[in-house]
Amino acid sequence: MAYVYYPGCSLKGTGVSYEKSLLATFKRLNIPLQELDDWNCCGATSYMSISEEQALLLSARNLALASENDGDIIAPCSACYMILNRTANILRDDRTLRQKIVEKLKNVGLEHLNLSVRVRHPLDVLVNDVGLDTIRSAVVNKLTGLRVFPYYGCLIVRPGNGFDHPTYPTSLDRLLEALGCEVIDHPLKTRCCGGSLTGTLEEVGVRLVYILLKEAKKRGAHTLATLCALCQFNLDVYQEKAARKYNEAFDFPILFFTQLVAFALGANPRDIGLEHHFVPAEQVFEMVR
Repeated sequence: MAYVYYPGCSLKGTGVSYEKSLLATFKRLNIPLQELDDWNCCGATSYMSISEEQALLLSARNLALASENDGDIIAPCSACYMILNRTANILRDDRTLRQKIVEKLKNVGLEHLNLSVRVRHPLDVLVNDVGLDTIRSAVVNKLTGLRVFPYYGCLIVRPGNGFDHPTYPTSLDRLLEALGCEVIDHPLKTRCCGGSLTGTLEEVGVRLVYILLKEAKKRGAHTLATLCALCQFNLDVYQEKAARKYNEAFDFPILFFTQLVAFALGANPRDIGLEHHFVPAEQVFEMVR
């Protein structure tokens, strides 16, 4: 299995613990990850409102760079994953627009755009390529007794990205169960965390954060596991504001799912980015030692 790693902006910034734990996970599974050379921002979701063609060009440049390598693209950031997939789908369907983009890419020395290259999320790769049996057999630190609230966010399985159900996904649940976790079933798996509203309409964003934290607390979770850098940031950083506003105590470590996987596979807790969390996360791993 060969993969090209596209970190996007967030995994080099606020989501650095995601990158650390992702790389630790793939290292423990002996799967090489080659970071895409000279990658650029995917454009995220807001750039589409400025110019769709320029936004597609920005994203297509990454696809063109990946075309020069062997293997699928792994995009851990939910926005990057969605945008790169959306770009590839639009350019496959719109021949005229595709030709415009191809010509502009040629102007900067990128001669080849292979739209058959697949954009993958690491959860998809771990569950469907590596396989749960392989992961289960590689577990060193079984996470027995750890009650985990799985949270997918609103992007990676919608609209129709293919590897799980769009409203009731289960792949993260099954992966966590393979690690020995007690997985909490709940109806808010793909409910929005507030996204960028925490920085624009804070009251609305904090309300959405509160709804998720309240549900996790009600169901007796020890931790919430997510796979989106923005979801993790919102639920971690705005937890204190939600507690003050709604007069309810919260003390939930908000973990990336890769931190749980990496630890279960034997990675040192010092190597999976726990020091970057606002709510201390070390307590989660002390429960299973």
